[in-house]
Amino acid sequence: FPHAKGYNHKDNAISLTLGVIKLGMLALCLAYSTYLFVWVYDHRVMTLSPFDWWTWPLVFLGWDFLYYWYHRFGHRVRLFWSEHVNHHSSQYYNFGTALRQSTLAPAYAFVYYLPLAWLGFHPLAITLVGGFNLLYQFWIHTETIQHMGWFERWFNTPSHHRVHHGSNPLYIDKNFGGTLIIFDKWFGTFQAERADEPVRYGLVHNINSYFLPKVIFHEMAHMLRSAWRAKGLRNKLMWI
Repeated sequence: FPHAKGYNHKDNAISLTLGVIKLGMLALCLAYSTYLFVWVYDHRVMTLSPFDWWTWPLVFLGWDFLYYWYHRFGHRVRLFWSEHVNHHSSQYYNFGTALRQSTLAPAYAFVYYLPLAWLGFHPLAITLVGGFNLLYQFWIHTETIQHMGWFERWFNTPSHHRVHHGSNPLYIDKNFGGTLIIFDKWFGTFQAERADEPVRYGLVHNINSYFLPKVIFHEMAHMLRSAWRAKGLRNKLMWI
């Protein structure tokens, strides 16, 4: 692959560290997130039994639909981008990048999926489908696999996700899907990878640092600085 950059040991160490931090955050947030899922499920409007086969494709589609919006808001709302940016700050694209996770997401991301429990999907079914979605997204972080034919019409692939990690103007804020790519096509955020536009990975303004606190908090610091300097409460909130 002509523009493959391989691995950088410092960059990979940061990615692995961020992955471990996210696991710790998941453990810290497990009790109250589980409680909220169970509480919402207890107030469900119907019951969709995990023992019925047709429940699984429905919860799969529901999760991926909500993930699309969670992910899109993570790019379009600066407060959420300030922590999701971690996943995009690497200028490399490999399996290590897949582990470069948003460290604060476990504190709030689960809220997006509470409607599934309210509709009647069992919390265990929601958890299993969410786990599958997360595991699926690991293998698409590669430059080795190029195009996958008909599969790319429906599913997220390495080619589609390379676009998502691009800092090229053509590629910014495209391909938010998790497992499926259909929601991007429906909502106008799909962009195919182009041979005449090699993907430039990283941010529009790269941080060029392997100092862990800077990697995690640099965008949050910029956001708060912008809000502090703005005049009036409304302007401050708009920066956030």
